[in-house]
Order: sequence, then C-alpha cells, then structure tokens
Amino acid sequence: MLRNIADDLFYLGVDDTKTDLFESVYPIPRGVTYNSYLLRDAKTALFDTVDEREGEAFFHHLNEALGGRPLDYVVVHHMEPDHSGTLARLLKAHPETTAVMTKKAAVMFGQFFDLDISSRLMEVKEGTELSLGRHELVFTLAPMVHWPEVALSFDKTAGWLFAADAFGTFGALRGKLFADEVCFEEDWLPDARRYYTNIVGKYGTPVQNVLKKAAKLPIQMILPLHGPIWRENLSWFIGKYDLWSRYQAEDNEAAIFAGSVYGHTLQAAKKLAKALSARGVAARVYDAAREDMSFLVAEAFRAKVLVFASATYNNGIFTPMEHLLMDLKAHDLQNRPFALMENGTWAPNSGKLMLEILSGLKNCPQLGATLTMKSSLQETQADQVDALAEEIAAAVQG
Repeated sequence: MLRNIADDLFYLGVDDTKTDLFESVYPIPRGVTYNSYLLRDAKTALFDTVDEREGEAFFHHLNEALGGRPLDYVVVHHMEPDHSGTLARLLKAHPETTAVMTKKAAVMFGQFFDLDISSRLMEVKEGTELSLGRHELVFTLAPMVHWPEVALSFDKTAGWLFAADAFGTFGALRGKLFADEVCFEEDWLPDARRYYTNIVGKYGTPVQNVLKKAAKLPIQMILPLHGPIWRENLSWFIGKYDLWSRYQAEDNEAAIFAGSVYGHTLQAAKKLAKALSARGVAARVYDAAREDMSFLVAEAFRAKVLVFASATYNNGIFTPMEHLLMDLKAHDLQNRPFALMENGTWAPNSGKLMLEILSGLKNCPQLGATLTMKSSLQETQADQVDALAEEIAAAVQG
C-alpha cells in the first residue's frame, strides 16, 4: 500500500495474509503488516524494508514514491528478516544509498548477506543526528527491544517516532493505516497484547528504559514496523506498554488454565470459575490442550490472578500445561498470585511439579493449598473449592 502520511512522508508497507505462523511459531489468522516509510526532503530516507516474501509490491511502491529521485539513506532500525529481508536487494539496486544502522546491526548484516557495504555505512550511536534538510533525525538505542542491535529514530522537526518493533501488533492493515481509523480497543488490542507478550514480553526492563526516553520526547506520531500508526490518543497505548513491561495486570480477573486428559480436570476448573462468579469475580477458563500457547501467554499477562489445573501424566505435568508453564517462565512473567489444582487417578504429582516451576517466578505467591483430586472432583470437596475461591477472590479484589 502506497499512501501519503504527510506532505513529505509516505507509507510503503505491505500486508502479508499468506503466512500462517509468524516467526514459524505464532498463529496470525488476521495476517500481519511489514511497515516501511519514505521521507522525501532535500535528502531522501527510507525507514526499513520488508520481508522478502512481499518484496515485489514493496519495490513497486518505493519506485513510485521516489519518483525518479535517488535514495540517499536507508535507516535500519531492526535487522530481523521480516524487516531486512529485502535490504541487500535494495542496496544492490541503489548503489548511491548509505545504510544507517548500529554497529551491532552492521555485524548482523554481514551474517545475513554476502554484500560488502563498508564504504557506504553510517553507524549510529545514542544521540547521533542526521539532517535530511528540513527534517532532523536523532537516534536512540533500544537494545533488547527485542534484539540487541535495535535503534529508534525521532524526527525532531515533526515529532515522529520511528519505533522499530515497539508498539507493533499482529494483523494486516487492509487499507486502514491509522489506529484511529479502526476500533482498536475492541478489534486490535488482543493482537497487540499477544504480539507484545510473546515477542517482547521477556524484556520488560529494556522496554521500561525506552519508555523513559520516550517520555522526554514531544511525540506527535508513532510509526511502528507492524500494525497501525498512532497519531491520536498516544498516551493510552503507551500506557498499555507501561503496564505490560512492568508485568502488571490489565484486568481484575482470574484466568484458569486447565490441562485435562479426559475432561475431569477441565470440569473441576469450571466449577472453580462458577464459585468465583458467585463471589463477583470474573473468571475465564482456558483449555491448555486446545488453545494456542501464544493466546494463553497473552491472557496470563492480562489477568490479575492465575489458576493452573493439571492432570498428572506419566508421573509429570500434563504436557500442554507443562509447555504453558515453561513458556511463562521463558517470558519472565511476574507479579501474579496463583492457585493450583492437581489430578491423578493413583498418584497425583502434578501440583508439586507445577509449584517447582512457578516458584522460580518473581513475586508470584501461591494462594491457599493445592487442591488435589483423585480422578475427578468429588462433591465432598465443595468446601475445598469454596476455600480456594475465597483466596482467589480476595487477591483479585484486593
């Protein structure tokens, strides 16, 4: 899609609706965008390229937007292949172009591509400035958001923040370029949350560092590498990133994750959810065996209290539940009280093993005692369910 954003700024991004798994891991049923921008000043500057799978459309847009002018600079904020896949092709087609990137990005360029660009490389550091004419860019480093070579650039003239992978989201734009052109909170926020928690979620401290830098800038527009551009209500979305990167819950709810072989553990989870509802606490139940892990990770970041209910399987944790717990550990989830339910026909063991994993998470205390079932939840255990519901309700409402 070629679209004029401002008098001298053009959007050159492309929709990818064919790829089923982002990074070969995360389902993207709504597709994804690879955003690229061209600034035409006294000098021309391209901000990032796109995935090679969408290269033909990108180069068509670029040639049209350049209108016969040379390309003076390509600014590389992030070397991940979904943004740099067509970079070498671009530099071969435009020998006049200077590549602007961090020192670490330059090293990665040499790892991805067999092309010597040392004679036309501009390395940027914290505070490096680049004048394009009327527009003045200043660079700030953003290591581990979410790769070590990442930089952001800020146009001091217009107040534009070129944000690399920060403030991105899954979902193809399909002609809707700006966040205010869609119902973002209803239609896009779940994908934005899932994108952040799974792609960037492990790196809360680096994100906080970038947010502190951004707070000092008079930002008028945020231009990410995935998803819509932000020109209105910026503080609302920045606030979401602040919550997520501090590992604080968005909603006062309980999320109950059930790993159930024959359905008995799932039924017990639903009974706990009903007991919570009777206490005025919203609780959602998720079948860990049938829902994709990326959605479950996002929900764990969203909710205030978590419950893990698992069957014992081969004397261990039921495998989908174990996968979820290890994913949460890998994403460094913090500040979540949790409760445990275990099931086992002859040797319930999953509760102890789940606790071993969760005890390694920061500021994640267990609520109450582990509720143990033998094959199924018995009517005589109603008091145990109520006691656990009381503990969870107090944590959610407190």
